[in-house]
Amino acid sequence: MVSYRKRGNVWQFEISFKDANGNYRKLRKSGFRIKSEAVSAASYVQVNNPKLTTYLRGQQSLLKYYQNWIKLYKENIVSDITYMKYVSTAKHISKLFGDTKLIDITKTMYQEKLNIFAKTHAKRTVSGLHKYIRACLLDALDENIIPTDPTRKAVITGKPSIENKKALSYNEWRKLISNINYLDPSEMMIYIAAVTGMRYAEVAGITRDAIDFSNQTISINKTWDYKYRTGFKKTKTAASVRIVTVDTNTISVLKQYLSFNNVDSFRPIFLVNHRILVSAQINQILKAKLKELSLPAITFHALRHTHASVLLYKGVSVLSVSKRLGHSNVTTTPSTYLHIIKELEAQDQSQIIKIICLVDH
Repeated sequence: MVSYRKRGNVWQFEISFKDANGNYRKLRKSGFRIKSEAVSAASYVQVNNPKLTTYLRGQQSLLKYYQNWIKLYKENIVSDITYMKYVSTAKHISKLFGDTKLIDITKTMYQEKLNIFAKTHAKRTVSGLHKYIRACLLDALDENIIPTDPTRKAVITGKPSIENKKALSYNEWRKLISNINYLDPSEMMIYIAAVTGMRYAEVAGITRDAIDFSNQTISINKTWDYKYRTGFKKTKTAASVRIVTVDTNTISVLKQYLSFNNVDSFRPIFLVNHRILVSAQINQILKAKLKELSLPAITFHALRHTHASVLLYKGVSVLSVSKRLGHSNVTTTPSTYLHIIKELEAQDQSQIIKIICLVDH
């Protein structure tokens, strides 16, 4: 707040503000011949004094600060899809916090807002919201815009969700891939994911020229933006660029599919009527297919887990599975498929005992 008063023949301005610790401070300056000079000088100080700049920034809403923050630190830095998640979080912030100022957000208030959000959202979604807001507020803390971190030790809850099975067993996987309509685009996407472990965007990005019929391989060097329909995009990571070997049957059914659907070399082979199904739609189709075959419900992404689990179960090395999946770090594979590795370890122990028993004493 700024006040002005005349002291004798000169004018003085006084600026009251609260510092980063919440204590009130005042800045005064006098000696101005006329009031307009004092007003001009006070305005300059408000804009350029670091303490006041920090104070004024603390008076802006969390929503405004967050929107500026993602534009500065995330736009054109993270992928378009990830950036849209940041933008979506802004909508939740608007609904939960309204015009609440940064400086007014307390630990209790923050927890109350998270709890409200958790009543209608899964725990994973609440965790994502918390992750983005916390990152933003930690930067505000670094800039001394807020005195403490209101997100510290926040408790994450959420609606209980019905967990789908994480992967099909080997026999269930065999049953699924043996009952695919090889001429149908959506079912062929399911089939390709099941026999290659490719991500959905990678499957969606397959073009005819990526398939080497002679060497029985599929080259993965791009993805398709099925969500925002911006066309071809880069793979998730550099390690995701790879060549996946497939079997003779897969090459044969791909030939049938391409011939039947008259696919050219320049567009994704699963692009039908100028569009590819979004993940929610393909998941519904997969769900219906699994129900038809009396198989457990899994998500499309779980086909990737299924493929890896089948390979590990059949004795393929972790390194080979990791490369096939396009993991950027080989340690990702053991951590993701620990349940299968534990089963294999139990089998190995039994095998060790058998070997020891055969040793001559």
